[in-house]
Amino acid sequence: MSPKCDAVLIAGFGGPTRADEVRPFLDNVLRGRPMPRERYEEVVHHYEVLGGKSPYNELTMRQAEAVRESLRAKNIEVPISVGMRNWKPYIGNALRDLADAGARRVLGFIMAAHRSEASWERYQATIEEARDALGSSAPTIEYPAPWHNHPLFIAATASRVRDAYARLDAAARSRARLVFTAHSIPVAMAENSKYVEQLTESARLVANELGVASWSLAYQSRSGSPRDRWLEPAIGDVLHNLDSDAAVVVPIGFNCDHVEVLYDLDVEAAQIARDAGVTMERAQTVGDHPQFIEMIASIVSAHVTN
Repeated sequence: MSPKCDAVLIAGFGGPTRADEVRPFLDNVLRGRPMPRERYEEVVHHYEVLGGKSPYNELTMRQAEAVRESLRAKNIEVPISVGMRNWKPYIGNALRDLADAGARRVLGFIMAAHRSEASWERYQATIEEARDALGSSAPTIEYPAPWHNHPLFIAATASRVRDAYARLDAAARSRARLVFTAHSIPVAMAENSKYVEQLTESARLVANELGVASWSLAYQSRSGSPRDRWLEPAIGDVLHNLDSDAAVVVPIGFNCDHVEVLYDLDVEAAQIARDAGVTMERAQTVGDHPQFIEMIASIVSAHVTN
């Protein structure tokens, strides 16, 4: 049995908190990876439409505080620091704070249920860079097992989907197609990970929980070179060609309602649905749903207590 952890690092994507941070934030995200200039400006516009900032940091901090409260209810006190890969507070600063407080073994909880190079390995690499910068004072990092199929994650997602179905009238509810979405990634990246496999398993388990036999998986928020193959079908194409006039869209690949959900689904995909004559309801992400918070707290508890 490995030694118990004495602190927790919650690692997230990060987001700009005001308008003048949007472009520096996007430059951080790209870090030398090519993006067509037209697409870059489109993304800037998405932030402008939503008030020039992202709610990601605030929502992740809210999740972390809810985890602290859940742990306190179990009489577990453990330092929890939140660090972002692409914006302040950066992972390096968060890890330094834990090290300065005496942490020697840290649970690294990356806020991504489905693992790929972009959603998992880049975070690990950033954490390792932070450890290198700390030198001999760097704590050891331990990571949890995959949780894309954790019963509480599935239950929290299913609860959000039930709420979305309930917002449809009875007739539309009976006809609504269940469509799960996740961030598209390059096909080459997907082939070297379990990303699609894990997404498919999550979607299947949620559909089973809901008693829905037929469902589909779509992708959104593509941002790379048009020359590269990315995961398909795109959510817009699915909605445009839907064999029904109603759909419940579930952003299962996202853990909070940040810009790629609020714009790419609530603005862009919603307009496509309207143009296609489809009544679309978008399920909330798990966010601070009590069962999702309990899932994180239970994973933390297993790593920090005897």
